[in-house]
Amino acid sequence: MNLVDRMKPETGTMLCGTCVEPGRFELREAALPGDAPDGWALVDICAVGICGTDYHIFEGKHPYLAYPRVIGHELSGRLVADTGSFSAGDLVVINPYLSCGTCRACRRGKPNCCSNIAVLGVHRDGGMCGRLAVPIGNLYRAEGLTEIQAAMVEFLAIGAHAVARSGIAAGDRVLVTGAGPIGVGTALFARLEGAEVHLLDLSRERLALAGAKFGFERLHNDPATILQGDLADGFDMVFDATGSARAIEAGFPLLAHGSTYVLVSVVKDDIRFNDAEFHKRETQIVGSRNALKSDFERVMSAIRDGQIDTDALLSAELSLSELPDRFAALARDRDGLIKAVVRP
Repeated sequence: MNLVDRMKPETGTMLCGTCVEPGRFELREAALPGDAPDGWALVDICAVGICGTDYHIFEGKHPYLAYPRVIGHELSGRLVADTGSFSAGDLVVINPYLSCGTCRACRRGKPNCCSNIAVLGVHRDGGMCGRLAVPIGNLYRAEGLTEIQAAMVEFLAIGAHAVARSGIAAGDRVLVTGAGPIGVGTALFARLEGAEVHLLDLSRERLALAGAKFGFERLHNDPATILQGDLADGFDMVFDATGSARAIEAGFPLLAHGSTYVLVSVVKDDIRFNDAEFHKRETQIVGSRNALKSDFERVMSAIRDGQIDTDALLSAELSLSELPDRFAALARDRDGLIKAVVRP
């Protein structure tokens, strides 16, 4: 019997995947939630995606985090009881961005960048556990999706939101730097908008994976040599999904005149660029944070319509009991990995 199977319903406990401190991940016992506050619902977690944020938490690189932390924000689950318009057993996607509803951003319809935001698995404990209480407004019906597909919606919504923010148009020449999961998701939605999509990554393995799995053909390994031939005048849009300040700075010279730079990844460091070159190009810099309900719905629609191959995205499926022994290796060897999903 594995550790997950030893959950003790008679004592109301569950195991939670917890990053205790950088480099230390454990399964810790916690009370199984038995009720939820007004306006919230209890959800039994079905699947949890592991993303770059979780690896950064493990590595001590996340700028908004206090330890110990139960990780997990890419979540699907089933309702424990009838709640509002939901019935017990309904499969849902969980939006992990808990907004205050009263700040200026929230009042202007931008809860994804709420000034008091609490992201599950980052600012407060997440869903790498058996059961979670979530605001009802953060639950979206997942009809037509599998439990694993539903757990992939959040990370794909990050890319969908970045593309929606960019003002992209069919025929635009687009460069996505960073061919990890967020970069691949961004590239997929940029391609769905009719853009000419290029991928740039220092890892040849990641580029090869993106080409083999998703048919991307315009793959680049060296930012110093990319601006040649037809690409000499740069890209209409550059999306950064690297998580590297150095890579973000290296992206500025790749921008065409009249271009847009969308910063999807988050870094701790200051970003420096040459103002004269920036103004000469009349470049727009767009920050893209989290996602909106409309982005989640866009992703679910694309999955249902077969526009996104979720089988190609899934690299590994693990039980929670396996994760403590495998987390360090997953974090270390990410080049050949798109999405690992855990089944609590």
